[in-house]
Amino acid sequence: MAECSFTVKERVVYPGQGVGEIVEITEKKFKDELLTYYVIYFEESDMTVLVPAQKSQELGIRTIVSAEEAETALSFLSEKYDPIPTDWKMRYQMNLDLFKTGSILDNASIVRSLYHRSKIKELPIQERKLYDSAYRIFHDELSYALQKTKSEIEAMIHSYLEVLSKNVPIGKQETMNDEMYGADMGDMEEEEFDDDE
Repeated sequence: MAECSFTVKERVVYPGQGVGEIVEITEKKFKDELLTYYVIYFEESDMTVLVPAQKSQELGIRTIVSAEEAETALSFLSEKYDPIPTDWKMRYQMNLDLFKTGSILDNASIVRSLYHRSKIKELPIQERKLYDSAYRIFHDELSYALQKTKSEIEAMIHSYLEVLSKNVPIGKQETMNDEMYGADMGDMEEEEFDDDE
């Protein structure tokens, strides 16, 4: 059997899919070649996937971050950030590119920007789905990295996300939103998009 980066019962993060557990490492014949595969089970979606071991790095599959890295990602939620595009299509593509990397900080960045964006205006369907996916994977990884229950992690994420809002005086909330997101010129496009759905 070929050399493997992961072991059975190890939890890994698969970009775009979530946190899964390697339940088996097996060999299968493919075009007259014997290849090693990871069998990964995702509890959240009750799904099992077969991934060629030699392609795992290319696919971005990685181990769960350390507790220290998880704490850093949580703190990242409360940090100020550069304005995001007002055009929802640009914003969506930017966040989708981040989502594909599978990095915990990139998932945190998506959660942070879209959470605050949703406080100004309801997210278009596509962005809402992206937010939900990034939140789920981020939440699950934090839960395993910090060894805390899902409800504890949810409360922690929410408290960090609210720090940005609480640091801004009430009268300046609207000004901050305009500076952070720009004038909401993309509203008409977003509404048209929703109609297409």
